Amino acid sequence: MARAASRSRIGVRRRRTRKSAPAAEPERPKSRSADTLRFLARLVAMLCAFTLMVAFAVVLAKLTLEPSPASESLTHTNMRPGRSIRAYLDQPELRDAVRQIGGNLLLGIPFGVLAPVLAPKARGPLRVLLLTATVMLLVEFAQGALVTGRAFDIDDVILNTTGALIGYLLLGRRLGRAVHAR
Repeated sequence: MARAASRSRIGVRRRRTRKSAPAAEPERPKSRSADTLRFLARLVAMLCAFTLMVAFAVVLAKLTLEPSPASESLTHTNMRPGRSIRAYLDQPELRDAVRQIGGNLLLGIPFGVLAPVLAPKARGPLRVLLLTATVMLLVEFAQGALVTGRAFDIDDVILNTTGALIGYLLLGRRLGRAVHAR
């Protein structure tokens, strides 16, 4: 009799457990058309980002691998952070300082927006910073070694990388997540 009472209590517990747990909804099979549309949307986004990155590379090469009349007087290798920025700010024309500093910041923004879209493993602020700093260091080395009237400037690398971080935080993070959903 004790066993029967024990079994009935267990049965009651099981029934209560079953009743208290919410019923799981059956999984709906994903339609192939929805998967195809997602794939096509990602493909279009990646192709647009690739096209924009190529355009950005062309603009970057044109701006950095041609002599700049505005910076000829400042042509020197700069390995001390902040030195060129101070020199730009000490110029009598504020417009030249805004062009140099703002231009370097703006030059990095497309990289911060497009890198997470093109390279899903480049998502995250630290990864974007490292990738941008590496690319901009290479650009500065090439500029200093190959272009007459240009020199390596660490401040350009810092400003370009800061611009990439701004681009990443404003738009790149969201675009990267949208295109490469986890």
